[in-house]
Order: sequence, then C-alpha cells, then structure tokens
Amino acid sequence: MAGSTHTVTNQPPPLIGYDVYSADRALRAAVERHLDPELLDEVHGELAALGRACGSAQVQEWGVQANENPPRLHTHDRYGHRVDEVEFHPAWHRLLGKGVSAGLTAAWARPGGHVRRAAAFVLWTQVDAGNCCPLSMTHAAVPALRTDPDLATEWEPRLTSMVYDRELRPAHLKAGALFGMGMTEKQGGSDVRANTTSARPLPDGETYELTGHKWFCSAPMSDGFLVLAQAPGGLTCFLVPRVLEDGTANTFLLQRLKDKLGNRSNASGEVEFDRTWARRVGDEGRGVRTIIEMVEATRLDCVLGSAGLMRQAVAQAIHHCTHREAFGGKLVDKPLMRNVLADLALESEAATTLALRLAAAYDKDDEQERAFLRVAVPAAKYWITKRCTPLTTEAAECLGGNGYVEESGLPRLIRESPLNSIWEGAGNIQALDVVRALQREPQSLNAYLLEIGVSRGADHRLDAATKHLFTELADLDGIEGRARRLTERLALVLQGSLLVRYAPPEVADAFCASRLGGDSGTAFGTLPTSLDLAKMVDRSRPQA
Repeated sequence: MAGSTHTVTNQPPPLIGYDVYSADRALRAAVERHLDPELLDEVHGELAALGRACGSAQVQEWGVQANENPPRLHTHDRYGHRVDEVEFHPAWHRLLGKGVSAGLTAAWARPGGHVRRAAAFVLWTQVDAGNCCPLSMTHAAVPALRTDPDLATEWEPRLTSMVYDRELRPAHLKAGALFGMGMTEKQGGSDVRANTTSARPLPDGETYELTGHKWFCSAPMSDGFLVLAQAPGGLTCFLVPRVLEDGTANTFLLQRLKDKLGNRSNASGEVEFDRTWARRVGDEGRGVRTIIEMVEATRLDCVLGSAGLMRQAVAQAIHHCTHREAFGGKLVDKPLMRNVLADLALESEAATTLALRLAAAYDKDDEQERAFLRVAVPAAKYWITKRCTPLTTEAAECLGGNGYVEESGLPRLIRESPLNSIWEGAGNIQALDVVRALQREPQSLNAYLLEIGVSRGADHRLDAATKHLFTELADLDGIEGRARRLTERLALVLQGSLLVRYAPPEVADAFCASRLGGDSGTAFGTLPTSLDLAKMVDRSRPQA
C-alpha cells in the first residue's frame, strides 16, 4: 500500500487566538509610560479586549474578506438616475463598526485619549489598514472644525461618537458620522495652492457652491468632507456634506474608484463638484492654515499605521521561525536568522516608541509639546513610513516561499507598506516641512533639543550622533538639497534618545550601535554579534 504523500509536517500553526496588545511589550510599556496611572486599569482592559479581537480568527477573516472583495462603484441605478454610491463587502462594515466602537474616532472626547487611541490604531492596522483611513480622517477633522466654533459644536459630537451608522441620511439624524477629505487635484498634487476648484459665495456669506474636480477623494461614502477650493478671497477650506439637511443628496459625482497597489478594502475616488453646496470653514484665503490641523493629525496616523504594519510583519516572522525547523534545529535559534529577526524587532520597537511619544504630546497639549510636534511629526512621518517597506519585505523573506503566498498575509502587508509614505505628503514634502519649521519657528528646534537633551551622557554613540546633528543644524543655508539627510538624522537621534531612556538595555545598545554608531550593514540582519540578540527576539515574540 502506497504511503501518504500529503502528511503536513514542519509547518507553523496559524498565528491566531492570542491577545495582540498584551503580546506587544513595547506597545504596552509605552501606554504605561504616557498615561495617568489612574487610567491604566481601564485602558489596559480596553486595549486587551481589542487585542483579543485583533488576534481572533473571525476578525482576521474579516480583514481578508474586505481585501478580497474590494468596493464597487455604482454611478447610476437601473433606471438611469445618478446614485453615486460605493458598495462594500459586509466585512468592511463589521471592521468599521468595530473600529468606531473601540474609540478610534473618540480621542478628543476622552482623558488620555490620544495615547489610548494611538495604541488601538497600531493594533487595528494589523487587522486591516484600509478601514483605518476613514477612522483617521474622522478623528483628524475635529481640530480643523474647531476653527469655527459653531461647526465644531454641531459636528464634533457626531465625529467622536462610538456608534457606527452606515446609512446615508442627514447628519443631524445620525448617532455617529464619518469624514473624508478632498484636497489634491490632477494638476497640482501636493501643491494644493494650484487647485482650480472654484467656490461661489451664496447670499448668506457662509455657504458656497463648488465647481471642480478632485483627483483623490478619500472614503467617498463618508457623511462629510473637508475640501479646498478657490473663493474670491483665495484658497479656502469647506465642509461638504454628503446629504443635505432636507434629506436630498448633495451633488457629489463619483467618476471612478482608484485601482490601487494596496489598501484594497478602502475606496479612494475621483469626484466632480457641480454647484455642490458647501459651508466655509475658517476665513477665506486661509484654507491651508485651516486644514493643516487635519493634515498634522493624519500624518501622525501614518506613523502609527506604519508601526502597526511593522509589528504584524515582525510577529509573523518570529512566529514562523519559532515553529519552523531547518538544518537540524529551529530557525529562530540559527545565529544568522536570529540576527535578522532581532534587527526587524529593533526597527519595530523604535517605531512604536516614537509613535506613542508623539501621541502623548497631543494629550499634553502645551506650548512646548506643540512646538516639539512641529518638527517631530514630519521627521517621524518621513523616516518611519520609509522603513516600513524594507522591513515587511524582509519579514516575508523569513517565511521563504510561504511569505510570497497570499494566504500568509505578508503580501498584503507589503502592498500596504508604501502608502503611509506617500499619503499626506510624500518624503520630500515632509523633509521640507521640517526645514521650514527649523527656519521659521526657533521654538520648535528648542523643544526638540530639550527632548533629546534628557538622555545626554547615557550612551557615547548617541552623544556623538547628537554632536554631528548640531553641526548639520548650524548650517541651514542651502539646506533644501540635504533636507532628507537632516530629517533622517533628526528622527534617528530622537528614537535613540527615547530608547536609551525607556527600552531594555539590550534594545538601546543595539539601536545606538547599529543606527547611530555605524556598526551594521545596509540590510537587516547585520547587527553586531556581540549583542544579546536572543533576548531581543524573545521580547518581540507573539505569545499565541
């Protein structure tokens, strides 16, 4: 009798049925570091519940389903009437509902709201990054709307609600609302001042009719959108509701959905405005200044999202290598693979630590922290989002051919990984924003220097890197051509400073040796072998 040819051996079990939050020691430590101790029991319980959901087979399957069944655009009904609606798979609505109920749009309404939301965002990104887009923009719209107290009073309770209401109807009839954004146009891209969408004032002086085309409109089934258009007084910010107060649909003509590299579960569309009703937000001519508050908040979410993708990639790689045997032993115990895994874990922890520090600055909301954010957010957004793609690719390689197969989940992480670097201003925009803050707002540089100064003397490699940074900062003439180099250095020194203060000694030592001291190669897996690599891998091992 012939033997079986399909006995499955030496394959790791699925990474399911575990608490994604409690298994992430770096994330949990950051939450404990930055939150009021009186909130910790409540927040740990809240995040552990979300972590168990993230690690459950059911919720992970929702993420798969939402990506395998991308949204579909319906411009007209069967009779030829325009409907301009996007149809989503039921899994999308389950994900979005869970994200809203978990407080991912409620940071502004809760104590310690930004840190607890940031941690939740890192967790939820690991299930499906696509639904994090409307969650992010809804959260980020609040500070922009606060430039108009009347609009904030009307809309903020809806945006910070923990109730997901998917129906298209007047916002005042809904228990919760979501927001999208429409800034970029095909002729301008990041140069939003080149926008040509026009805004014609109506007699009341506060409402307008918009006419024009937006090249990227994120989350087009949202209840409202913040957009930019040219009013008589210059580029201005407007609120465009999807449904008007009388129940009629606002003119919101969806031309097509973008066929994107990743982020497949989420709809991004092109929209045409044709005498579309809008409410002005802020003063005419101050559109960029008004909407920049939203942009800053979504940039932080780019950092958080990349940190989440990194963490999931590292967890999958370590889990696989813990169970997989090759060449007479477990892969995780092989010196070279251990070096790769430790290096990936190091990058992930550095990203998480910096991301949560930025969220804590939002919670403190004092003058020094706001000044710190003006440099730290674009620097972190530049660097962490750029590290995401090489990390996820290397993590997939740890699984060998299995990592190139869709069922592993790694290809979805790889396709998602470039998005946060591109969204809300690509690398050059972030680097130029850093330079602009350094040149125009000396208090932002002072706040940054105070932050890294706390760790002075703790590590000689960090001190040397800081000294080199001072040399770079002393010469801001002709800085544009080296703005990326300076921004990278700002981010690395800041990460080193945080890890020296807060991470275990083996993590801080490895970071300063490899990222600041030059004792590594250009690829992952080139850490000095004198480091305690096994302890670093064990710290990042997900306990399923």
